[in-house]
Amino acid sequence: MRKTTRYPVTGANSLWHVYKTVPFWKVVRNFIVIQLARYTPFLAMKNWLYRTFLKMKVGDQASFALMVMLDVMFPEKISVGKNTVIGYNTTILAHEYLIKEYRLGDVIIGDEVLIGANSTILPGVTIGHGAIVSAGTLVHKDVPEGAFVGGNPMQLIYTKEEVLKRNLSTTKEDS
Repeated sequence: MRKTTRYPVTGANSLWHVYKTVPFWKVVRNFIVIQLARYTPFLAMKNWLYRTFLKMKVGDQASFALMVMLDVMFPEKISVGKNTVIGYNTTILAHEYLIKEYRLGDVIIGDEVLIGANSTILPGVTIGHGAIVSAGTLVHKDVPEGAFVGGNPMQLIYTKEEVLKRNLSTTKEDS
């Protein structure tokens, strides 16, 4: 289960309450920074923008491909480990605005994780060190360390042990 905190609202749906939950000028600043970073080809500059202006935790040599869309309201709830690759056009959310409530949750992406293009990561999810997320995956629950997952909804394809076994057998075949 995802780790989110629920905040009930009354009256109109929770999106109508958005500027009671996050300051308008914070959203404007975050939007500008995220849009700049989405189009820049300079990985070190992206990481600097994310750390400096969005208060994200970004590990050394983390790589955000072009068009990665971070949560515009709460990017500070996103943590990305060292030497991780976030694929083209991936969306990482730390909030959900629903009809009768909104939810916030930290997104923790471990070290040396590979996230394929066009994936969506929902709030409150942890992706373990060394995991691989196939392209186009909806990550709606935690991903174990070293696992290979994919699909919509996400399913476990190989455990860490199965990935290691497959890598060993292909290494022996190549010899």
